[in-house]
Amino acid sequence: MSVGSSTSSRPEPVAGPSRPLRVVVGEDDVLLREGISRILAGAGFEVVAQSGDATDFLSRALAYRPDVAVVDVQMPPRGEDDGLQAAMELRRREPATGVLILSQFCEPAYVVSLIGDQPGGVGYLLKERVGDVAVFVEAVQRVAAGGSALDPEVVGLMIGRRSPDDPVQRLTEREQKVLAAMAEGKSNLGVAQSLFISQAAVEKHVTAIFRKLAIAPADTEHRRVQAVLTYLRHRAPRH
Repeated sequence: MSVGSSTSSRPEPVAGPSRPLRVVVGEDDVLLREGISRILAGAGFEVVAQSGDATDFLSRALAYRPDVAVVDVQMPPRGEDDGLQAAMELRRREPATGVLILSQFCEPAYVVSLIGDQPGGVGYLLKERVGDVAVFVEAVQRVAAGGSALDPEVVGLMIGRRSPDDPVQRLTEREQKVLAAMAEGKSNLGVAQSLFISQAAVEKHVTAIFRKLAIAPADTEHRRVQAVLTYLRHRAPRH
């Protein structure tokens, strides 16, 4: 699946004391929806709308044009992947809005469907991560800023996958581990700490990853997201 290339006239989200990041929350479980909203409000976000229905969520997100939307995969009206479909439509129509998907299930294919042709501003977390407030809030902030935030369990499932044309096979084992940590949304410092190596070593590996995956020169964050997209597209199971 892919999304279109429509553009939005809304400026890119800017975090800072002058304006809090604006969020729309879509979750059919009332208690969880209220809990998510309280966590985000407590962290300094402005929760501008909530909804327990995917169709209504999309309408509210299009009306409020938030910096980021947090939405469950399975929602009414059908109780299937309605939230995911709404999120994909939101990204098509408002590409400047980041989208963080929450799910009870570890399903890498959802990530690829959501990313489409627009790799920035996407996150996928298992619902249990909401309980780790610091991790959850950081993921929302990262997605709002145009980065990625993928659940470690999703990344873990992908590590052993291969496709015949997988360009990631060009990478060394260490470089693949660095790329997997990047897919989780870790900074160079976070990668260094998780792999017990120096930041200088991480920078060297990241440069090698960009070169081996033939990712054209651009700003560093965009290249990191492109590398993660390459990783995902060749390792997520096809539906």
